[in-house]
Amino acid sequence: MSYRSVFLAAGLIFTSVAGVGPVFAQQSTSAADGSALTPAQRAAVNALIRQELVEDPSILRAAIGALQAQDQASQANAQGKAIAAAQPELVSNAADPSIGNPHAPITVVEFYDTRCPYCRVMRPEFSALVKQNPNVRVVFKDIPILGDNSVVEAHALLAAQRQGGYEKMQAALMTEPAPPTESHLRNLADQLGLNGNQLIHDMSDPAITQRLTANTTLAQQLGITGTPGIIVGTQLVPGAISLDDLQKLVAAQAS
Repeated sequence: MSYRSVFLAAGLIFTSVAGVGPVFAQQSTSAADGSALTPAQRAAVNALIRQELVEDPSILRAAIGALQAQDQASQANAQGKAIAAAQPELVSNAADPSIGNPHAPITVVEFYDTRCPYCRVMRPEFSALVKQNPNVRVVFKDIPILGDNSVVEAHALLAAQRQGGYEKMQAALMTEPAPPTESHLRNLADQLGLNGNQLIHDMSDPAITQRLTANTTLAQQLGITGTPGIIVGTQLVPGAISLDDLQKLVAAQAS
């Protein structure tokens, strides 16, 4: 936001407070004739604005707040449109892992990182959500943004998905602090009833890297800058929220 914008906004607010609206009305009317305020009028208005700002600085704060609110509303509107345009990729990508009724009319999408502590908080909340709401499913989009271990675990998850073990691997990775070494992941997969050697092999498949890249690109396009990023309908909720709040968002979609 430029100082000029702030100054003009403060001036507009001042017109309603100090009663100098007619001066600006004259400016608007004369602008149609190709003329403008006279130097004397401009000096008078500027003097009034300066005096009022000195006497009541809250006017400037109000102007800045109004501009910020306007910017935020504009950004939210643009983000909502972007999410609406991305609905097919968000809710209809058959490759994405999900929990809940696969034919549910309401889809909640979570962009998450297995190493994100707030994402770990959300995992049982999503499980409870789909258990309590048969009309809801939750789609998971892995975006490994928290370092090398996140990248390795995301590859392991999508490799486990090929064996039908995404949920089991997700639960294991998100409830333990152990670093995801190759031997650890192989043993973990075997313990979960998966083929550990196959999992390690599949983790290096370029197709998995491409899926993760696509997820990250989509998150950036939608203005998701951290995890978790939760989408319900066309609304983005940044960060962890309670099961109660999830229920309210879902109920709003059902109404």
